[in-house]
Amino acid sequence: MKSIFLKNYNYTLLLLISVVLAACSSGSSKEEHGVKADKADAVKGLEGQFVNPVLEQPVYQLSLPGELKPYEEVLVYPKVKGFVKKIFVDRGTKVKKGQLLAVLEAPEIAQRYQSAKSDERKSYEDYLYSRQSFDRLKKAASKSGAVAAIELDKAWSKLRSDSAAYAAIKSNTRISDQLQQYLNLRAPFDGTVMDKNVSVGALVGENSTIPLFSIVQNDRLRLTVAIPEKHSRAISKDAKAAFTVSALPGKVFHASLSRNAAFLQQKLRSVTTEFDVSNKDGQLGGGEYAQVIMDLRRPQATFWLPASAVVQAQSGVFIVKLVDELVKRVPVMIGTRQGALLEVFGDLDVSDKVFKKGTEELKEGEKP
Repeated sequence: MKSIFLKNYNYTLLLLISVVLAACSSGSSKEEHGVKADKADAVKGLEGQFVNPVLEQPVYQLSLPGELKPYEEVLVYPKVKGFVKKIFVDRGTKVKKGQLLAVLEAPEIAQRYQSAKSDERKSYEDYLYSRQSFDRLKKAASKSGAVAAIELDKAWSKLRSDSAAYAAIKSNTRISDQLQQYLNLRAPFDGTVMDKNVSVGALVGENSTIPLFSIVQNDRLRLTVAIPEKHSRAISKDAKAAFTVSALPGKVFHASLSRNAAFLQQKLRSVTTEFDVSNKDGQLGGGEYAQVIMDLRRPQATFWLPASAVVQAQSGVFIVKLVDELVKRVPVMIGTRQGALLEVFGDLDVSDKVFKKGTEELKEGEKP
């Protein structure tokens, strides 16, 4: 009986232990499952708060002020001193290259030229005489003992001296002739006389501070535009520009890039570009200010994020991303804007999880 009782007791004890272990195991499994479910729900709840940076190279427009300038512009000053004898043009006159604008009168220059011509003729005669003398002595020296060697050397030396003197005087004559040419003021290119600041009889000189005429070439114009530093590398060789001027409201003009300085001006922190504008019909006067719209494109693809993801605070400009389930602030620089997207530069990757709505409340190193 005692043996049977012990067996039943042991069996009952084992049964109770099995039930307790099964209950504990079941409770632990449910608890682990609950934790995993909570984590999954948390991650699922945050998914809608993130956005991935987009790497693109879009064409974007930039509106900038520009200035229309004549293609060529020159101020005409007198080279020599003299009185204005005749004037052939006035303000607004269309001129051709080489056309006579005015004639100056300077008697002393004419006299100097005549004197130089006389000296040139005399020097030329001396040179001819020396040449003939040398040739005769040389011919006579062909007979033995007819002419002493020293006499031939003297004739040769005299010929060389007279030749050099003739060349120098001839050069002076050219100078005097050029000074005479300066009395005739001519147009350097096809254009329009913009200013006339002289009258017949006025005494003008080489040290004059006021130009006699101002001439501009306005059948073709230069549109100059200063491109800010952060957009300076987005200018392509075939960039186009559309512009308007206040004098012709509603009229849109077009031009292509002609020149790019490609060097950043230190004072303005910008790069100057030029667009050639045809103005054969004379619609544009030149000198107007223009509002220019340009199509630009970065040389490489850049990152874009919703504008709401970028935090601009006193502590700096940054975005907030999730790294190993922790908040991390990344400093960025702002580029241009395309609708709701903002161009950003910084430590980013297309796989980054960036908070769609950035805020200073998201502290570095915290869990969201």
